[in-house]
Amino acid sequence: MSEVTPPDEPVAAPRRRFMADLTPLRESHTYRRWWAGYAVSNIGTQLTIVAAQLQVFHITHSSFDVGMTGLVTVVPLIVFGLFGGSIADAVDRRKLMLITSTTSLLISALLLLQAAAHLNRLSVIYVLLGLQAGVFSVDSAARGATLPRLVRAELLPAANSLGQLGWNTALTLGPLLAGVVVGAAGFGAAYAIDVGSFAAVLYAVFRLPPIRPDSTTHKAGFKSVAEGLRFLAPRKNLMMTFLVDIDAMVFGMPRALFPALAVGTFHGGAQTAGLLYAAPSIGAFLGAAFSGWAGRVRRQGLAVVVSIAVWGASVALFGVIHVLWLGLVLLAVAGAADMVSAIFRSTILQVATPDSLRGRLQGVFTVVVAGGPRLGDVESGTVASLVSTEFSVVSGGIACIVGLLGLVARYPSFVKYDAKEPIP
Repeated sequence: MSEVTPPDEPVAAPRRRFMADLTPLRESHTYRRWWAGYAVSNIGTQLTIVAAQLQVFHITHSSFDVGMTGLVTVVPLIVFGLFGGSIADAVDRRKLMLITSTTSLLISALLLLQAAAHLNRLSVIYVLLGLQAGVFSVDSAARGATLPRLVRAELLPAANSLGQLGWNTALTLGPLLAGVVVGAAGFGAAYAIDVGSFAAVLYAVFRLPPIRPDSTTHKAGFKSVAEGLRFLAPRKNLMMTFLVDIDAMVFGMPRALFPALAVGTFHGGAQTAGLLYAAPSIGAFLGAAFSGWAGRVRRQGLAVVVSIAVWGASVALFGVIHVLWLGLVLLAVAGAADMVSAIFRSTILQVATPDSLRGRLQGVFTVVVAGGPRLGDVESGTVASLVSTEFSVVSGGIACIVGLLGLVARYPSFVKYDAKEPIP
């Protein structure tokens, strides 16, 4: 349910009500620079992820081996995500983001070197992707915990929408560039673009003011991680923001199957795979561009549930489609639904968590958001190797919906969550 505009307030023009709210960008030049820097850098990061999966498929012609890129990254994501959140609550977050961005640049440079040397070693690619994932999870925890310091609390839904806009621009342009660049100039050229993209985020983070922790007594470590998990455990609505996304990404993410689908189902190559990778992000980008309504939604938990149901249904239908343009439309619908879910899950988390714990809870959020799709790569690649590619896609979408219904039955309070009277 949405808020009703009081009679004595001017009614916003239709365009402003539905287009993304740009107020955070207008109000804060610091936020604007930070947002733009990560938007550019994320394009390079997504280009590298897709290029690496295409390189693995080029070496082995196996969806299982592509799916294994998820397995080799999920453990670093979990470990570094949890402890990275603990670190983000104990140190200056600006300094931490400078360190993680520089380290990520060096890892991308190593991917470039292995491609230029034509090593074609799965072990090298897997190790570098694992390192990249671990550093990314630390950076994401620090980044997510930083956002509430840069904008007013009432602008968090708008800022999260803009974050989704930038992120899905990267998820759209990165795969498209990967397909074009790999097809035209090879894997090394794709990795080289990623290396160059880090200049934007390093400049943006360097210009940030110091972002020191609120508490001077907190120290990073096991006890700190456990404190964050203890805060999360009894808060059912907050817990559900993680559980429903795990369900959606583990069962309903067919990303590892895109190279095989591009060749076997849609009779294409790297460019077709790039379109499949990009389609969900194009839908999410369009959804974020027209997200002006998001700030007026009170039943945010219900919005998350409906969005994930649409995601699962769209993925299941995609699995039975053999016409490329129709398949791309269904993936775009799924991406738009996932974007809506991400906006409200992020907002619920940021509102419910005190600043002294935001790094640790953002660490958990990073583990779920980034780790879920990688587990989904393993699940979909394994099922495809045991049964078929199409069965893996359809069964995953259906399993997502079944799992969602089970979680809602277990935690019914989530669909009643009210942004005006938030109960974590």
